[in-house]
Amino acid sequence: MSDPHGDGTTLTLPSFSSRRNLREEITQTLRAAVISGELRPGVVYSAPNLATQFEVSATPVREAMLDLAKEGLIETVRNKGFRVTEPSEKELNELTELRSLIEVPTVRRIAEHGVDPATIARLRPLAEGIEDAAQRRDLIAHVAIDMDFHLTLLGLAGNTHLVETVRSLRARSRIYGLRTLAERDQLIPSSREHTELLDLIEARDTDGAAELMGRHIGHVRGIWAE
Repeated sequence: MSDPHGDGTTLTLPSFSSRRNLREEITQTLRAAVISGELRPGVVYSAPNLATQFEVSATPVREAMLDLAKEGLIETVRNKGFRVTEPSEKELNELTELRSLIEVPTVRRIAEHGVDPATIARLRPLAEGIEDAAQRRDLIAHVAIDMDFHLTLLGLAGNTHLVETVRSLRARSRIYGLRTLAERDQLIPSSREHTELLDLIEARDTDGAAELMGRHIGHVRGIWAE
C-alpha cells in the first residue's frame, strides 16, 4: 500500500462513491486490510481520513469500524479514531488449530458427498480472482476474495453456524508477511491451491482435498503470520 508519510495512515483504497451497500463493502475492505496487515497494529486510523480515501462521507466508515470493533479486530481510541488490535502468538496458534479442526473435515465431507458441476463452475472465478490479485499484488483484494471463496465453499456443507464460526476465526487471524511474499511472487503458488482444491473436490478425492486444506491452513500460520 502507498504510505508516503510513513505513519501507516495513508492507504491505497478503492473508491466507493457510486456503490450501494457502502457500509458492508467498506467493512469487508477494512477487515481484509486488517487481516493482511495493511492496517498496522499500533497505528491510530481516523474515520474522516479513511473516508477521504474511500471518497465517501465519514459516517459509513465510522459505522464499519464500529462493526470491526465488535469483532475484536480494532479498538476505539477516544477522540482520535481506531487502532488495530494485535493477537498474540498463542492466540494465532489457537485460531489456526480451531480452523483445522473445523475446515479440514468439512472439506472432506463436501468432497465425499459430491458437488454438482454448476456449483464448482461458480466457485472457479473466485479461485481465479485470488490468483489474479496475488499477481497484481493487491493484498486487500486477495484476502477479501479468499475469504469469500472459503466461506462459500464451506457453505456447501449446509451449516450456517459453522460458516459464521470460521468467518470469525479467519477475521481474527493476521497475515503480516503477506506483502513480502507478494513482492517475491511467492504468493502465487499458494493462491493456485484454490483451483487445485476445486479439482480434488470435483473428482471426489476426499483424502486429497482434506490433505490440501490442512496444508493450505498451515501455510497461513507457518509462513504468512511470522
